[in-house]
Amino acid sequence: MSDTIAALSTLMGRSAIGILRMSGDDAVAVAERVFRPDNGRSLGACRARSIINGALLADSGEVIDQCLAIFCRAPHSYTGEETVELQCHGSPTVLAAGLRSLFAAGARQALRGEFTKRAFLNGKLDLAQSEAVIDLIDAETEEMMKNAAAQLGGAVSQRMEEVYSKLTDLMSHFHAVIDYPDEEIEAFEIPAVQEAISGAEETLRALLKTFERGRIAREGVSCAIIGRPNAGKSSLLNALLGYDRAIVTDIPGTTRDTVEEKLMLGGVMLRLADTAGLREASDEVEKLGVERARRAAAQAELVFAVFDASRPLDAEDRSVIEAAANAKRAVAVLNKSDLPRALSAEDEKAISALGRVCSVSAREGRGLEALDDAVKEMFAAGAPVPAGEMITNERQADALRRALEALGRAEKAFSAGYTPDAVLTDVEEAMSAIGEITGRTVREDITARIFERFCVGK
Repeated sequence: MSDTIAALSTLMGRSAIGILRMSGDDAVAVAERVFRPDNGRSLGACRARSIINGALLADSGEVIDQCLAIFCRAPHSYTGEETVELQCHGSPTVLAAGLRSLFAAGARQALRGEFTKRAFLNGKLDLAQSEAVIDLIDAETEEMMKNAAAQLGGAVSQRMEEVYSKLTDLMSHFHAVIDYPDEEIEAFEIPAVQEAISGAEETLRALLKTFERGRIAREGVSCAIIGRPNAGKSSLLNALLGYDRAIVTDIPGTTRDTVEEKLMLGGVMLRLADTAGLREASDEVEKLGVERARRAAAQAELVFAVFDASRPLDAEDRSVIEAAANAKRAVAVLNKSDLPRALSAEDEKAISALGRVCSVSAREGRGLEALDDAVKEMFAAGAPVPAGEMITNERQADALRRALEALGRAEKAFSAGYTPDAVLTDVEEAMSAIGEITGRTVREDITARIFERFCVGK
């Protein structure tokens, strides 16, 4: 018996429609206590998967709202259980009252991701598909959306199943030879076994190779904008965003904390952080801001080092060059190109040591396309990846790495002439790691952690 859960599946805010969702063995029975169809029949007597108009009632019997109900019988639903959705008007007051009524009728509050977790436990989705649900909800780029949608359709799961099936055939052959030595079972052919293992490795390696691109598509790239005070860092942030997000003044030390925003640049989602100007500050608050700026530069995957090209470099600019040189990737941004250039040949040489140099005017919004090109070049996507075959989370990537390591050991052991039982251990370990991706062999604590990423109602 599965208890019945209920939750708001849309945001709690004013909107045209708000959806209350239930799942569980008694979902329809609970709904019948709070929903009165206009056709005079009970909800359970109506046709499943049809839209039924009626009234949503409080536990006192008073009408809360006129709404629509849709129910599905098990196992023909998202969760594999009885499910009911009540489509109400999107008033926070109405939705809160509707939830109270459902709880009074016997449902309980759903936990984060509990609907999708039940779909997984009931075999409606495997674990890779379940993770694709939250990736689709969180998708901020078209590439991530397409990839998540295809994974939800089973793209990664299908590739994993192909590899798992081939290794199963190999294992069954191993076991047959070991368990029935007197039978006339076809002997192992080293080339055939190596071909099977190599084929599995090739597939897994190709998937793992997409992880860095998938991580960037999912999380974006952390990008710190650094520079001395008044170099134009905040102006650059505003120019890239297309609106005044950060305060810009001629007073040094205006920016005292990091200002963060997201932006698509060069086909990549950047998580931009405008930081305090790097200098020796006497003010305690500004000191904290400078420390955060240095930390942001050290931790970022990309740094935009901004310089005022209308004046020679000073000691503060040199410290900016040093910070950018220690970053994973850096672009030198020569700002204020609308003013006469005052950099010496030595200054130009010091800046060019950072690699990529772009000349812009943040105030006039000129030269920003050079930054777009620089980011595109540094994070080149490479060859197209089939939709759904881009690995986007560390859990799956770690399982692929462990599977590849185990297969590598198995291949070496077999080539070295080890007995089949010695090879079996490594092949089984590879299969176990592959099974973690789809949920064939996954621990309960890992499953719980995965669904904690979800929102309530999904």
